[in-house]
Amino acid sequence: MSADHTPAIAVERASAAGELPDRHRPRFHFTAPSGWLNDPTGLTQREGVYHLFYQHNPYGAFHDRIHWGHATSRDLMTWTDEPIALAPSPGPDEDGCWSGVFVDDHGVPTLVYSGHREGRRQVGCVATGTADMHTWTKDQANPVVEAPPGVDVTEFRDHCVWREDGVWRQVIGAGIRDVGGAALLFESPDLRSWRYLGQLSVGDVTGRSGLGGPPGSTDWTGAVWECPDLFHLDSHGTGAPGTGDNEGTDVLLFCAWQDDAYHPLCLTGTYRGDRFEPTGLHRFDLGERAFYAPQSFRDESGRRIVFGWIMEERAQEASLAAGWSGAMSVPRVMSLTDGCPTFTPAIEVDARRRDAVEIVPHGSDVTLQPGAGLAGPVGDQLDLEIDLVIPTGGTAHLVLLASPDRVEQTVLEIRRVGVETATVRLDRSRASLDPGAWTVERRGEIPVDAEGTVSVRALLDHSVLELFLNGQPLTVRAYPTNPEALQTAVEVPAYAAGRPGALAVTVGRFAAWRMEGAARAGDLRG
Repeated sequence: MSADHTPAIAVERASAAGELPDRHRPRFHFTAPSGWLNDPTGLTQREGVYHLFYQHNPYGAFHDRIHWGHATSRDLMTWTDEPIALAPSPGPDEDGCWSGVFVDDHGVPTLVYSGHREGRRQVGCVATGTADMHTWTKDQANPVVEAPPGVDVTEFRDHCVWREDGVWRQVIGAGIRDVGGAALLFESPDLRSWRYLGQLSVGDVTGRSGLGGPPGSTDWTGAVWECPDLFHLDSHGTGAPGTGDNEGTDVLLFCAWQDDAYHPLCLTGTYRGDRFEPTGLHRFDLGERAFYAPQSFRDESGRRIVFGWIMEERAQEASLAAGWSGAMSVPRVMSLTDGCPTFTPAIEVDARRRDAVEIVPHGSDVTLQPGAGLAGPVGDQLDLEIDLVIPTGGTAHLVLLASPDRVEQTVLEIRRVGVETATVRLDRSRASLDPGAWTVERRGEIPVDAEGTVSVRALLDHSVLELFLNGQPLTVRAYPTNPEALQTAVEVPAYAAGRPGALAVTVGRFAAWRMEGAARAGDLRG
């Protein structure tokens, strides 16, 4: 096939989302101009400019004939739409240009991605770009990598590519029949001719090997691994695979998938030679599928920055009517705390804060007795910081997006169950009266110190809720129908789950800001 040029593609996008206002559309989280958005792809920073490529259907708010959207930013929060980078064309990607990565091939901007054709397994493809990254040329040799012979592969897609010891290495997500998800390892001198090296790591679809839980559990490793990402992480920063020393850990990030069950997980351990030896398995977000297909990169300041796709959790008909679907998470900085991955919103998020309010200033502790509460700010475009001290057996509630009559509300329950552990439960049973909105709860555990301190960062952006609890993220969507469902509060229930009576909780700080909506350049919305 001749090289296919995809410059400023003249795409007739779906009617611009915003012509018919949707109160559930995020304002400071990135969304596509219109149509469908899913996985972040090709994340990089070049000469001070951040590049966000993403899976995109510009024709409608549904997954079909996926393109690569492209946006740029200098602050990770205000984005400029660039020409679509890749579009399906006759050949190995005629039905979709699926997820992949950006690499710098000796100064040449290069995309490695999965080509999709209906009824066939995905294949690996390459495209090279001009210096301004506005025009991309698909390689005549595509596809450049396919599933290895002799391995009963059920799925084969998504890429992580890096330079190691003078050659390129690549991990591709896969599923091995009756075995489980896998990360397959390849090597190449030139990004075009790839040699299969074997299984870097493989899961267990039965959940009986000790790696992950049984099918249906939140740490089940699934039948397929999507969106693999491999890197080194330590207290000094982050780097490519094979660049770390004995300090810190190597991280293999993947999304466990089978049919309607999927969630992001990561393994910590040691990458050596052609194998990854895991020592721990971690949930990447307690919200499970709401935060999916994360991809990371090392920026020019040395941070490991992660974006993820925040998918919709309402009926598809609502997205089709609104003309848009899907949002990016805020940029998260990934660190290592006591050997475990932790996350905080990048400092750039703070620049969108306006109108600070200190409900409980630092050092002015407020003790809430059982049945008492503390009203927070009113709004659905907020940034909250709350420090709680919860005694063993104690419970605190963070109420979000509540209507004045409490008919609609989303409630985060935090219960300290031991000296070092608290459980969290996100209750959406009354989040929305819309029968098409998801109401399934989300659960998990977070670490606490000896005093029972829980530091909460809550980012509310209309239907998007990104919560950070002692460094553990929990992402969900909520779609209240009442336009006055804007109330927030910290409360201590008058009951205690599983035991008589209840215990007081101390609020050490409660601060709030209105967030300026600046996801797109020239579009500042309060």
